[in-house]
This record gives sequence, structure tokens and C-alpha cells, in this order.
Amino acid sequence: MSWNIRRRVRHLIPRPVDRWDQRAPAVEALLRAEKPTLLGVQEALADQAEFVARALGGDYRWVGRGRGPGGGESCPLFYDAERLEMLDWQQAALSDHPTSPGSTSWGNVIPRIMVSATFVDRATARHFMAVNTHFDHLSARSRLRSAQAVGRLVSTGNLPAVVTGDLNAGVKSAPLRVLLEDGRLAETWDVSRAHESEEWGTFPNYKRPLRNGKRLDWILASPAFRVDRAAINAQLHAGRWASDHLPVQAVMVLREAGGSE
Repeated sequence: MSWNIRRRVRHLIPRPVDRWDQRAPAVEALLRAEKPTLLGVQEALADQAEFVARALGGDYRWVGRGRGPGGGESCPLFYDAERLEMLDWQQAALSDHPTSPGSTSWGNVIPRIMVSATFVDRATARHFMAVNTHFDHLSARSRLRSAQAVGRLVSTGNLPAVVTGDLNAGVKSAPLRVLLEDGRLAETWDVSRAHESEEWGTFPNYKRPLRNGKRLDWILASPAFRVDRAAINAQLHAGRWASDHLPVQAVMVLREAGGSE
């Protein structure tokens, strides 16, 4: 699952539908209903990440920290530790100075990051890499350079990869073209054997979602994965929308080397 849970806004007067204290029960209900094995979250403040961890339950662990030197929003990766063993992880700034927290370079005023981790599936002993990110919402140059950085990481990782993220970019955008070029990644909705929802736009902004609306949120995967099912989750929980974004979900099987499963 990839899900922008919408940061809590303290210093503004949010709309009632946007208040974290009102949305949190719906976030919890959705996560407890879905229990994703792997979850990439965007826009999580520290207490919101901790809330997500509690909602998922005691079998889950997570990695990722705030994007600035003093914390702030994060892009944490949550995983079911009963199914997945994490071998290592790293966080990098999407800038010319990836090891410098809070750095910006490409026209984005707000720092942007990617969190990556290597896992082994305890059920199959297969290794893979997961990358979670959130591209800039204003700078097209930053989105393109960020896509190139993620693409390099996937290409040099020498493992099957899953990329989750709010890319702030649509299906025909330059960042998507970069990430999908040469077939190193595929868009899971496009290659899925079955769809369990309409092809909703993923940013309904607390309104009824639209079919074939704008896509901002994505799960991309290496061809080593067979995608059995995909969905854009438009379910109300606790009588309300949990976020201004809808979660994107996919059920995948990692093929054995040579194409067997």
C-alpha cells in the first residue's frame, strides 16, 4: 500500500474534514481492515507515524525519520515483521547533497526525501528492495530530478524493487516516463491481472472520487513481480474520509529467478 495520510496542520484553522483528531479513527479503521504487509506512508509527522504503527499492531516495525535536520514530515516504510525481515535501510535527501538532511537543490523550497530498505520474505527467502518517496508539488524540475534519483537507486540495487509514493505526477508525466523507461519498473495497476476497484483519481480532497481522475499516488514494481490484484481504496471508514488522498494497493508475488513462481 502507498498512502499519503495528510500531515496534521496546527497553525492554520483546517476544515473540519481535514482535522487530524477527526480523521484519525478512520485512518486506524482502514489500516486495521487492510493490514498491508508493506506500507509506504507520506506526509507523516512523528506522532502520526507512531499512530500508524499502533494502528497496524505489534507485529509491525517501521523506518524513516523527518526530512529536515530537526525532524518534520517523513516518508516512513512500515512492514509486517512476522512476514518480512529488514536487512538494512537508508534515507536520502532528493538533492545534490543526499546525505545532508534538509538540503534542497532542484527548485523545491521544501526538502524532499526517499526512504529505501532491503527485505527478505520469510515465507520464500526472496530478497527485494522497497523505496518510498514524496515528490515536490510545485517544481517540475525537482520532480524530474527526483525520478532520476529513484531510478538510479532501483537500477543499481541489483534486486527486484517496489516503489511507493505520492509523486505529484500523472500517468503521462515526465517523472513517470523516467521511472518506467527501459521496463525496469511497471505501473502495478496497468499490469495487474485483476482490478478490485474503479480507476479512481487518487486525490479527491475529501470529496467523492472521480473515475479516471488525476493520479498522484503510485505503486511501481520490477517485472520480477507478478501483480495479481490492484485497487484504489475509496472506502469510507468511521463515516468519513481518512485523508485527502486515497490509498493505492497491490497484491504481488515475487517470481523465482528465470520466471517461475
